[in-house]
Amino acid sequence: MKRILEYLNKHSQVLKRLFFAFLLVTVAYDFFVKRHGTHFFGDLIMGFWSVFGILGCLGMIVVCKGLSHVWLEKEEDYYDK
Repeated sequence: MKRILEYLNKHSQVLKRLFFAFLLVTVAYDFFVKRHGTHFFGDLIMGFWSVFGILGCLGMIVVCKGLSHVWLEKEEDYYDK
């Protein structure tokens, strides 16, 4: 496991570029998919669900990180008391 994490850490720029390329391909794919019918407002806008998913994930990261700082973070000498 340690070797895998070291390998991923060394190649983080490549992995980041692959991730963003995959995201771009996902959004571009949405322009070529045949629509069978619209059930929601987002179905009418090309790439809406891809962007909605990305923004939703980023929003959850920000909210969860903020909650962890407010709720879970303890003072440095918390356990010494």
